[in-house]
Amino acid sequence: MIRPEIPIKHLLFLDIETAASHANFEDMSEGMQKAWIKKASRISQDTEADPAELYTGRAGIFAEFGKIITISVGFFMNTDNIAALKFKVKAIANHDEKQLLEEFKAVMEGFRKGTGVLVGHNGKEFDFPYICRRMLVNRIDLPEGLQIWGKKPWEVRHLDTMQLWKFGDYKNFTSLDLLAQLFDLPTSKDDIDGSQVNEVYYKEEGGLERIATYCNKDVVLTARLFLRLHNMPVFGDEAVVYV
Repeated sequence: MIRPEIPIKHLLFLDIETAASHANFEDMSEGMQKAWIKKASRISQDTEADPAELYTGRAGIFAEFGKIITISVGFFMNTDNIAALKFKVKAIANHDEKQLLEEFKAVMEGFRKGTGVLVGHNGKEFDFPYICRRMLVNRIDLPEGLQIWGKKPWEVRHLDTMQLWKFGDYKNFTSLDLLAQLFDLPTSKDDIDGSQVNEVYYKEEGGLERIATYCNKDVVLTARLFLRLHNMPVFGDEAVVYV
């Protein structure tokens, strides 16, 4: 049986959900509107696409034009007894992005006294840098676990299940849902998926709570995938503790 080199009790799994920074393109400042029009011309293959319409569907994936609305975190408990393993999950959801990020920073600094290892799916390309950028926008000092300037690659405490699956092959993106299907793991997309988050957030009453539930499911799935990628037993729903 393959075992991870890092003890699983040191792993802090996370996933973020993002939305456009404003409900509508017109709500942005004139300067940001001009910046988005330039961005839209580069990201859309349709030269006739309306930048305002593109904004509602695509802006949330860019840290310059989006904001974080939920960060879910999870970690293993009872790790000395695999049979009694528990996975604790918490969603940090807030319309106020600065408050959300400050709460997440406190979680990071408190977990294993700030020596935890962050784990996400496509985390190195999306979640981790997005969090860093939005912290700087909100004038929040980066916690040590996200501060990678000047560090050697092996000093950065970040793991990415997508990169673990690629084994050095960087040609293709492999979604979390595809790997869930491949490894026969319960999907996290049984209600909404990432493409629907912006609409749910801005148009549905109570949408943030629904998004937080979805984000929690992604964290649980990422933890299960991590175990599966190391040929370790995968925990069931009864082992998940939501707080």
